[in-house]
Amino acid sequence: MSTTDQRRTGDTLDVDRTDLAYRTWLKEAVRKVQADANRSADTHLLPFPLPEDWGIDLYLKDESTHPTGSLKHRLARSLFLNGLCNGWIRPGRPVIEASSGSTAVSEAYFAQLIGVPFIAVMPRTTSAEKCRLIEFHGGRCHFVDDPRTMYEESARLAAETGGHYMDQFTYAERATDWRGNNNIAESIFRQLRLERFPEPAWIVATAGTGGTSATLARYVHYMQYDTRICVADPDNSCFFEGWVTGDPYVSCDRGSRIEGIGRPRMEPSFLPGAIDRMMKVPDAAAVAAVRALEHVIGRKAGGSTGTGLWTALRIVAEMRAQGRQGSVVTLLCDPGDRYLDKYYSDAWLAGQGLDITPYAAAIETFLAGGSWPD
Repeated sequence: MSTTDQRRTGDTLDVDRTDLAYRTWLKEAVRKVQADANRSADTHLLPFPLPEDWGIDLYLKDESTHPTGSLKHRLARSLFLNGLCNGWIRPGRPVIEASSGSTAVSEAYFAQLIGVPFIAVMPRTTSAEKCRLIEFHGGRCHFVDDPRTMYEESARLAAETGGHYMDQFTYAERATDWRGNNNIAESIFRQLRLERFPEPAWIVATAGTGGTSATLARYVHYMQYDTRICVADPDNSCFFEGWVTGDPYVSCDRGSRIEGIGRPRMEPSFLPGAIDRMMKVPDAAAVAAVRALEHVIGRKAGGSTGTGLWTALRIVAEMRAQGRQGSVVTLLCDPGDRYLDKYYSDAWLAGQGLDITPYAAAIETFLAGGSWPD
């Protein structure tokens, strides 16, 4: 319990709410989160094999090797440090998050690490494997039928329980130290240092909160690089339309089928003015791309990786057609074993009405001959 010592000295009011027990808990919680980062090695930058004489190198930043298996591990760590140091996360009180899965898995991990309860507010369509992982890390899944209601339901639960609504969609770009401190952008450029094209022509990201694209773009501008940032947006997401029209209030009437990216509203953490280019990628193209990725490098990945890879391959084709050389980087966001019942299931594709055949053929034609089919 904190104590309040209020006393009057002349006209001065002095209120001291120092809570030594809380400060001791806080120091230990921050230490544990920082120690997790200190134990973690950097993630790999994987080359995607292209003919050397094309003069274009394509890389995937493999974020699936984090302790919780996705790009969102970086974000969750930053959000927890932000919430702890702001005094928002308190001992014994739950942390609540609106998430389509991967952020919730990572936040459940950090909540368990510091010993606070965690509740994930998620669409009922979230993959069963992600739900299992949240529960494995001690979290609880709270489902909603309409993804657009996740925000309000999370805020309601926080008010009801006295917990903290983390709100990744507002705080992702604020919580991340985009100037450096081993963020994803600094890591990419450091790993490219000895490559033949160390400053990439393009970095491709996908947007869920918008925090990753904001970090990449800000870092590039801060470091005065010529690298451009492209954001790939899936079906049933409003980011592309909002970016093109400049309308911050644009919305969609349904949720994205590509878990982890795409939003039904323009999120506060998405910074349209910081990025250079966007592509709207059909979900069937994203699925075709992750299946092609498995064929080429033997790795399964999630649909968000496919959305980015499809975009990166089109940029490589564009550079090749223009006779330009250079490198392109995209992200391997999380492993495909979380989506075996979705993106790797022909039955799921049929149920969704998705035909990946023409997109798979386009990728095959490009990788075989170097020209993107009309």
